[in-house]
Amino acid sequence: MTQHTKAAGPDADTSVTAPAPAAPPAPRAGKRRPASRGGGRTPWLYLLPALVVLGALLIYPIYQLGLISFLEYTQAQVSGGEPTTFKGFGNYRELFADEQFWQVLTATVVFAAACVIATLAVGCALAVLLTRVRALPRLALMVAALGAWATPAVTGSTVWVFLFDPDYGPVNRLLGLGDHSWTYERYSAFALVLFEVVWCSFPFVMVTVYAGIRAIPSEVLEAASLDGASQWRIWRSITAPMLRPILVVVTIQSIIWDFKVFTQIYVMTNGGGIAGQNLVLNVYAYQKAFASSQYSLGAAIGVVMLLILLAVTLVYLRLLRRQGEEL
Repeated sequence: MTQHTKAAGPDADTSVTAPAPAAPPAPRAGKRRPASRGGGRTPWLYLLPALVVLGALLIYPIYQLGLISFLEYTQAQVSGGEPTTFKGFGNYRELFADEQFWQVLTATVVFAAACVIATLAVGCALAVLLTRVRALPRLALMVAALGAWATPAVTGSTVWVFLFDPDYGPVNRLLGLGDHSWTYERYSAFALVLFEVVWCSFPFVMVTVYAGIRAIPSEVLEAASLDGASQWRIWRSITAPMLRPILVVVTIQSIIWDFKVFTQIYVMTNGGGIAGQNLVLNVYAYQKAFASSQYSLGAAIGVVMLLILLAVTLVYLRLLRRQGEEL
């Protein structure tokens, strides 16, 4: 392509051809810079010490648990009086045919669900309260909650048993219940244990949700308040949706913790209540394995609990991954 220009002047009849601008050179296909071969291995090198520790603490015990659940393993085999025999799925068939197992499993699921709901309700309510009070009451509430959280489960359970003791406990005196025993009946014993579980579990929910609320921009809450929204409407329509990732985390973790409750039930109901009316899966497995010397059945119960909690953990990880993709 050329460009023609005429020379200046009336008699000029010549034209000058100017060369067109050269097109930019086509990009040459170059070789990509080879990625560092060790770049993908670096994270695993940092994780290797933790993986080794977790493998030693988890993989081998889980392997032994699963192995014992497939064997005939009682006190006779432990003492060497009889040889160990392979039963396959016989222990699981015996376990699933036991009506008490299904009763305990149902009680465990219902009790864990009640603990999770109560813990989330108390923790979220106190987290909102922390945003409404002044600095000194907030500090006092935080110290009290963290004190409850730091209390060992055995100590906390013993204190709660004393508080509700029918002879010396102050709760019965204040309520005028006389010598009423809270651990004699099934539902009152479960309620007493639920109170203790919530008392030692709500601080985690409270602190986590409070941190999430403080991270919400104040302009959003102020705009909703100026529009006339009530505090409940602000929580339901604004605060709770923005706290959804945090609420999912605390909910899944509470499910895992409350599903495998052992210490509170064992201490407060003296090993599972009268005639085993307050058994949960952890205490039931302990009784089968150590009180009855049926170690293989206890191991089978442990494997069932492991699979249930593994399913909950996989749901937890999937939700975390989905939320990470949304963010």
